[in-house]
Amino acid sequence: MFEKEIISAVYEAAAGRLTKEEIAAALETPKESRLGDLALPCFKFSRSLRKAPPAIAGEIAAAIKLPECVERTELAGGYLNFFFDRVKAAAGLRGLDGWTGESTRGEREGEGKTICLDYSSVNIAKPFHIGHLSTTVIGAALYRIFKYLGYNAVGINHLGDWGTQFGKLIVAVKKWSSLAEVEKNEEYFLNSLYVRYHREAEADPALDDEARAWFRRIEDGDKEALAYFDAFKKVTMKAVGKVYDRLGVTFDSYAGESFYNDKMQPCLDILKRKGLLVDSDGAKVVRLDDYDMPPCLLVKADGATLYATRDIAAAYYRKKEYDFDKCLYVVAYQQNLHFKQLFKVLELMGFDGAGDMEHVAFGMVSLEDGAMSTRGGRVVWLKEVLDRAVEKARAIVAEKNPDCENKDDIAEAVGVGAVVFSALWNSRIKDIVFSFDKVLNFDGETSPYVQYTHARCSSVLRKAGAPAAEPDLRALSSDEAYETVKAVLSFEDAVRSAARYREPCYVTRYAVDLAEKFNRFYYAERIITEDEAATAAKLALTDAVARTLRAALSLIGIKAPDEM
Repeated sequence: MFEKEIISAVYEAAAGRLTKEEIAAALETPKESRLGDLALPCFKFSRSLRKAPPAIAGEIAAAIKLPECVERTELAGGYLNFFFDRVKAAAGLRGLDGWTGESTRGEREGEGKTICLDYSSVNIAKPFHIGHLSTTVIGAALYRIFKYLGYNAVGINHLGDWGTQFGKLIVAVKKWSSLAEVEKNEEYFLNSLYVRYHREAEADPALDDEARAWFRRIEDGDKEALAYFDAFKKVTMKAVGKVYDRLGVTFDSYAGESFYNDKMQPCLDILKRKGLLVDSDGAKVVRLDDYDMPPCLLVKADGATLYATRDIAAAYYRKKEYDFDKCLYVVAYQQNLHFKQLFKVLELMGFDGAGDMEHVAFGMVSLEDGAMSTRGGRVVWLKEVLDRAVEKARAIVAEKNPDCENKDDIAEAVGVGAVVFSALWNSRIKDIVFSFDKVLNFDGETSPYVQYTHARCSSVLRKAGAPAAEPDLRALSSDEAYETVKAVLSFEDAVRSAARYREPCYVTRYAVDLAEKFNRFYYAERIITEDEAATAAKLALTDAVARTLRAALSLIGIKAPDEM
């Protein structure tokens, strides 16, 4: 808010000794409002101007022609602090598109740029578990954020739909079930067969030979094998589609590993021509010793390709298909080495988009009781986590508002929102221990708290009806109102930061901060008063808060009920 005006004013006052870029990089928001709305620390300018920071700040203060938006400045050591005109700041709310909390976006930074996002990437025949939560909601949030900023965002679900596990599943179905039974059940049934296969294979290793033979038949296009393979995919996608619907997650492409089977050989040919693909005990690898990395294995001794081979083919396909400016992979940090190897191999190949690939790593998710385990088939399914959160939310809503209509819809929005919010609250690289009691707290830094604040705003607006007068923006000059105004107007700063750092938590934390500031305003002042012009201004601010909270929550994939 008002940064551009201040940058121009400081630039003029510095008489060309500082660039606008230097000034913009130095500006910061003080942690305490009493220190101003914006501060210019002059320490970074000391070397180039050969003066002490307090002297530089003093010279700029003496020479500056304050823009109308600035009420006054104060010197504090090497800082020049700016205090905005509160009424003019409140008038900035009218710059919002219909008071929606969304700017008119005159500067769409992503205009004409394409960004591919590879996220979620579930495995066929394996149910959605809690470990898939982060990649799914982080990727989906970034997808929405980039779209909001004007990018052509392409959401890609790189399905895990290839490998010998499909041969194992065919063996399991033929021995202990039937294709008809598979098609009647969901992916949990397939997973139980998969677990049984591994248990039986420990006693009968010959099963693995059968599994490899069936997978070869899939590779060769055998009709019977493909019928099983297609059934596995259909059952899985139907089930995970229900989870995606609950999470509000969408994709533009479901091109999985199998899609690239006929696209790998041209990439291997490039590697051969460049002398990069070498033999290693019968396998084909790209040596990366010069880059302090182990070899990148691309073809096994038996001729089978690997995940890395398909990733190389996928990179070439995406560049050709989408001509991306950036390609992001939202994948857990355990795959750090894989992506370092992938990006280096693409660079050595001379791949046009090699410098535009980025691994957006994140930490792991677990539960307080330590139930997260895949051994022996013990896995925490995401559907069960969502169901449990919704059930708990339903009980809370029923207790707090027994007369509330649409309790089921509200409980779904609150419960699912709590799960999503918990995965997006911290920096993505941090491991998460999920707690039902913590994330469903209506009073803390949680999704229900933000949703409840939105519902509170909606309740105030319903009760007040249409304003009877033009807003008197002077009514928004109190500390509580002004802090709320500033928070509303900083929405896009949070969104741009989330995009720049690939961190949805900037939006998540912004939503909590705005909710906290509005609630302080709500408790400090009466919104509906006998002064109709003041009431109109406070209602306008309340409406802007509601719309902004709704916009922020929508970016991270959470619904904002009007009643709770």
